Amino acid sequence: MRWLLVLLVLFSCQKEKEVSKLDKKEVTILIQSLGEIPNSDVVFVAEKIKNYYPNVKILDRIELPKEAYYKERNRYRADSLLKFLNERTDDNFVTLGLTNKDISATKGKIKDFGIFGLAYRPGKSAIASSFRAKKETKKEEFFKVAIHELGHTQGLKHCKNLNCLMKNAEGKSFGKEVVDFCENCKSFLKTKHWKF
Repeated sequence: MRWLLVLLVLFSCQKEKEVSKLDKKEVTILIQSLGEIPNSDVVFVAEKIKNYYPNVKILDRIELPKEAYYKERNRYRADSLLKFLNERTDDNFVTLGLTNKDISATKGKIKDFGIFGLAYRPGKSAIASSFRAKKETKKEEFFKVAIHELGHTQGLKHCKNLNCLMKNAEGKSFGKEVVDFCENCKSFLKTKHWKF
């Protein structure tokens, strides 16, 4: 009986080592432009993300998947886009889809609620849209949505700090007061090889 206990302890220690090795592995963030989004918007977001996480690669543009289109509202379903991106993403990669089309998701009793972005938490895919951003601050807002959704892919929840990029925007754009991650969110992201 004692040898069985020793084996169980050894096995659990080995599993812990494997999990900690996974956490230490760096991923590559893939930026996937979807549809007719201007290349300048994609490059702007990618370059800003590199300030936080340098291992970023821009992929060639692809069309938005037809199965994600919601004809009744002329929108694309964010959950379908996440699934589409997730299926194309290998382990050790996270794919961030960028689009200028309107996207939506079910929110409570509202079947089709227009949103800025969505991500699996944690997961391998996220989507951000510039459609709802204000014209005068479009690129900056787009970046904030993109980096927020990437934070979710790393496992971050919404933050209570009103100046943090992980705050819950509740369907609205991030204001000027949101400029960076708070110290708690930074500490967490540093364990995932993010740079600050």
